[in-house]
Amino acid sequence: MDNIKVSVIVPVFNNSEYIGATLDSIISQDFDDFEIIVIDDGSNDNSLEVISNKLKDIPVPNKVFHQENQGVSAARNKGIELSCGDYLVFVDADDYIAPNHLSSLYNGETDFSLIQLVKKEGEITSNPHIYSQNSISTKEFIEMELKMQIPFNFVQLMYKSDIIKNNSLEFSKDYIYGEDTHFALMALSLGDEIAISNEVTYYYIQHPSSAIRTSEFRRFDIVKVFEELADFYKKQGLNDLSNLIITSRIPKAIFGNMNYFFYNSYDFNEVIGKMKDLDLFSKLSKFEGDGKFKLKIRLFLLNPKIYYIVWKRLKNSID
Repeated sequence: MDNIKVSVIVPVFNNSEYIGATLDSIISQDFDDFEIIVIDDGSNDNSLEVISNKLKDIPVPNKVFHQENQGVSAARNKGIELSCGDYLVFVDADDYIAPNHLSSLYNGETDFSLIQLVKKEGEITSNPHIYSQNSISTKEFIEMELKMQIPFNFVQLMYKSDIIKNNSLEFSKDYIYGEDTHFALMALSLGDEIAISNEVTYYYIQHPSSAIRTSEFRRFDIVKVFEELADFYKKQGLNDLSNLIITSRIPKAIFGNMNYFFYNSYDFNEVIGKMKDLDLFSKLSKFEGDGKFKLKIRLFLLNPKIYYIVWKRLKNSID
């Protein structure tokens, strides 16, 4: 297992319908010296059988590890532990990658590299984000993400393994929403540069069930996730990034998820009650930024019920 440049980590839980196509897309990479690590997180369908058949006798080094169900974060963490590559890449078990995914990401020099992702729902494909530069500092990228100026998913990145392992970074097992962004933004703060490719090589598949996976109040867990990240940055002396989380990212996350619940016909009183329980009104009021969004927040805080009535008529949501 020498000279492994990239470890591709795939967590699996009851994904027998999709994992075959996902593994096919990884096996077909036009890149040498990579390994595939599949962590089966206690599947009770025939995922393991599909995985075994797909990986049998392939020329790509691979490992399959089966564990009792502990959640996707634990599965990814196990994949990191088992990895031998200089760099790490994550692929979800119901997505797929283009043949040039790894070759578009790998340069062997920068701490991170990034490709473009599109979402596919049936025949509908989203438009990718196009960058005007071929590299960016990690701090500038983090600032753009915290201001929600760019779309971002942690699977777009290739991570230098030493940064992850030497700093004992892990995916948090305490959350089921936002733990992947938390991991990526911690890791990015410990590096210097991200190489950027505008190649679209990752296809994030939205299945009919995807829309309801996180349609519950645990979406508000993202607030705790970002509060932990703010503390992480503060301990590093990155007070400006920590403050940006409190004054921009958290309020936008609260407002965006609140509108998500309204859009999906959650009961107004339930949503407001949950927000009060989590002290989200005071956190929402800390927003500092552009006038349009600040006006929306002020109107909501002034009279949530009137905001909701107007919102229902206009279907207005966060920009």
